[in-house]
Amino acid sequence: MRLGSAAVPSHRPAVIRLPRVPSALAAAFLIAAAGAKSLAAQDSAVGDGVPRPNVVVIVSDDQGWCDIGCHNPAVWSPRLDELAASGVRFAQAYAMPQCTPTRVALMTGRYPSRFGGAAMQASNAPAFPRGTPTLAATCRSAGYFTALSGKWHLGSAPEHGPNHFGFDSSYGSLTGAVGMYDHHYRKGRFARTWHRDHEFLEDDENGVHATDLVTNEAVRVIENAGDRPFFLYVPFHSVHTPLDERGPFPERPTQRDPIDPSRWLDEDLIEWFHDPEGRIQAEPDPEKRLFLAAVHHLDHAVGRIVDALEQAGLRERTMIVFTSDNGPQVNWGGNAYPDDLRLTDFNQPAPLRGQKLDVYEGGIRVPAFVSWPGTIAPRVEQTPVHVVDWLPTISRLLGQAVSVPHDGCDLTGLLLRREALPERSLYWTWSQRTNRWALRRGRWKIVKYGRGAPKNPKAWALFDLERDPNERRDLRAEHPDIVTALHEAFVAERTRDRQR
Repeated sequence: MRLGSAAVPSHRPAVIRLPRVPSALAAAFLIAAAGAKSLAAQDSAVGDGVPRPNVVVIVSDDQGWCDIGCHNPAVWSPRLDELAASGVRFAQAYAMPQCTPTRVALMTGRYPSRFGGAAMQASNAPAFPRGTPTLAATCRSAGYFTALSGKWHLGSAPEHGPNHFGFDSSYGSLTGAVGMYDHHYRKGRFARTWHRDHEFLEDDENGVHATDLVTNEAVRVIENAGDRPFFLYVPFHSVHTPLDERGPFPERPTQRDPIDPSRWLDEDLIEWFHDPEGRIQAEPDPEKRLFLAAVHHLDHAVGRIVDALEQAGLRERTMIVFTSDNGPQVNWGGNAYPDDLRLTDFNQPAPLRGQKLDVYEGGIRVPAFVSWPGTIAPRVEQTPVHVVDWLPTISRLLGQAVSVPHDGCDLTGLLLRREALPERSLYWTWSQRTNRWALRRGRWKIVKYGRGAPKNPKAWALFDLERDPNERRDLRAEHPDIVTALHEAFVAERTRDRQR
């Protein structure tokens, strides 16, 4: 039986008490502080007359284009929407088609195909060699304390963990998705993965949702920062499957109500299924409603991070970057992770063609924005940007020269002065077999599916993204000269890849 409206819980979840800061984290801060100037001492202008900011990079997992409120009024995500409205929201932000490749691109500023192998798709193998320059290493060389809280998935064994790639402190899972409450990966070698600084934690911190644990750690980093500059990377596990929102019933996995299978058991008592405008409860499909609850939970977590910055007096000295790692999952077979439900068509519907793993727009165009109050003026930006752009951009804002190979553009002029970016190609490949290919230049995009690199212009489909963002009409026959020019740009990119 459903409870009356008076029994529906408040949309403001209970305050989560944070345990004492672990000694390892405190020690890491002290070590970093010993070799770094305070932020107050670094307030001299850097490059564009802008003080060096703290940097928080937040990555959601499998959050599609329409799985956020600022793109879809059916979704309740007020804190994310508020952040997006406070800064530059990108109308054409791109990632790679899957989690590991996007993390490679973010951390190295390079397309995953430059490394080949495990960088090309989700994998537990090392994505790039030790010694590879990374965004975290760049920030640390600028005197920043560097911390990761969340999902690594760039090498799932401790010997390839984040502390080997520029992070002073790391916490979360070395692997990709985990059971949201027991924090185990799939059965096998990497089942135990929940760690602090590559040491697996006793009892894997069982019984608390992964989103809350990751947020708790991020808040600790902020609260202990003092006047030390920091780079905080928060790659959430949400809203990747398994979807499991137990609320006040942590011992019981999410399951259908045996009396009313259109409802989840005790759904009326679980805070994440409720919002003050009733958007979540207005969704009749229980699987879509579960996903909306997961988005609500993620949204609240991001809000806690922003609140921690506000309370520490650091909000206007901190640039927050948010992006999803790829398009929506849509369907999931279940039983891959602990308490992993089978789900069908559970994301919010979107007009874009394709989904996760696709190089069509639905697989690679993602919700993304950057917020830095008082420095970056709010607006919606139509210029296409890519996750590889953040390494050169953040490096510039920290006053660091980028002397290593990278594929990104420095967005500083675009963000601060609305300067146009130089003309460039955006380039996608996917899978170790390399069977999906795409390249965009200006309004035009070419796409090819099937093994083997496209050998001539006839292999491609051509789309005009300005007139046809949903990629419905192949214009190859009408514009052979454009296809030829894009194919030549593709060949130039391909020559820079690590090829078998």
